[in-house]
Amino acid sequence: MAGNIIYLISIWALPAIIAITFHEAAHAYAAHALGDHTAWWLGRASLNPLRHIDPFGTVLLPGLLLLSGAPFLFGYAKPVPIDARALRKPRRDIALVAAAGPAMNLALAVAASLAFHMVGYLPATSAQWLAENLKNALIINVVLALFNLIPLPPLDGGRILVSMLPRALANPLSELEPYGFIILIGAFVVLPLLGTQAGLDLGAASHLLASSADATIGGILRLTGNA
Repeated sequence: MAGNIIYLISIWALPAIIAITFHEAAHAYAAHALGDHTAWWLGRASLNPLRHIDPFGTVLLPGLLLLSGAPFLFGYAKPVPIDARALRKPRRDIALVAAAGPAMNLALAVAASLAFHMVGYLPATSAQWLAENLKNALIINVVLALFNLIPLPPLDGGRILVSMLPRALANPLSELEPYGFIILIGAFVVLPLLGTQAGLDLGAASHLLASSADATIGGILRLTGNA
C-alpha cells in the first residue's frame, strides 16, 4: 500500500511541481528581460520549487478539493510580483509577462510528448514509470496553460485581456481581480456539486476546459509524431 502511494505521488507530484515552478519562473524571467527586476531581486527567477509554492494554494486547497470529491482540482502558487512602472512598455509588456507562464507550460507539454520516443529504449520498469510521468506532465501542463488563459483576472488570460482592451473596458474587468478565484471556485467546483445534488449538469466550465485540453493534447501528439 505504502509503495503504491509513493509511486502515485512520484508520477503526479513530480510533473505538477515542475509545471508550477517553470510557469512562475517564466513570469519572473520575462519581467526581468522587459525591465522589471522586482521578481529577480526577490529570488523568484528560480527553478527552486520552494520559491514558488504557496502552502494553502499549492498544497492545502488541492488536497481539500480532492478529499471532498470536487469535480475539478486546481490551486495556485505565490504570485510573481510585477512593477508595471518599471516595464519598458507597460501595457504591452504586462501581456508578454502574463503570456510567458502558459507559453512555458505548452513548451513543457511538447517536450514531454517528444520524450515519449525515448521510452522504448529503457528497461520495462523504468519505461513504465517514465511513460506515466510524461503522460501526466502532458496533461498537467496543457490544463495549467489553458486554465491560466481563462480571460479573468488574476489569471494570466485576464491580465492579457486587460492590457489589450481600451481603458473603458479594461478598468471594469481589472476590478474583478479580488473576486476572480471566488468566481472560478463557483464555476468549477460549487456549481457542479450543486448540479449533482439537483440532478443537473452545471459543469459547463469544466466541460469546456476538458474539451479544449483534449483538442490541444491531440494536436501536440500529432505534432510530435505520437498519434
